[in-house]
Amino acid sequence: MKNIRRKLYLTFARRMSKSDSEAVPVPSIVSANTKVLGNISSKGIIHIDGKVEGDVTCEELIIGVKGSVVGSVIANNLQIYGLLQGKAKVDSLFIAKTAKLIGDATHNSIAIEPGAYIDGHCSHSSSAGAILEKENEQPILQKVSSKDKKVG
Repeated sequence: MKNIRRKLYLTFARRMSKSDSEAVPVPSIVSANTKVLGNISSKGIIHIDGKVEGDVTCEELIIGVKGSVVGSVIANNLQIYGLLQGKAKVDSLFIAKTAKLIGDATHNSIAIEPGAYIDGHCSHSSSAGAILEKENEQPILQKVSSKDKKVG
């Protein structure tokens, strides 16, 4: 039944987005049998049911129950139902009872269901709003030049 609802939603959203580009955002989906090695960047919604090893930057990120992200997340809204292992810089954070957050999160607002697993720090940042605009000006990861590496 869920697959039928998902297909209907995606079909409806695609038709609406053709007639009016601002009508309904269509999410990008990383399905359960997919593994992504590398960074993902989007101005819309990303739903991850598979595995992502890399950094994710988007407007809204949903990590499904079977989904996992190993890397940094920068988003305005983050909903975790699966695993996030790494850092998160978000405006609004929701951690479900099925979720595991292993790492640190900086947020403006947070909701945690009883039973959620958190191993790290969650810190409030009143300046977390409009995260994407600030982060687009600066790279997520800084490249290390060969001069900066220690040889020993």
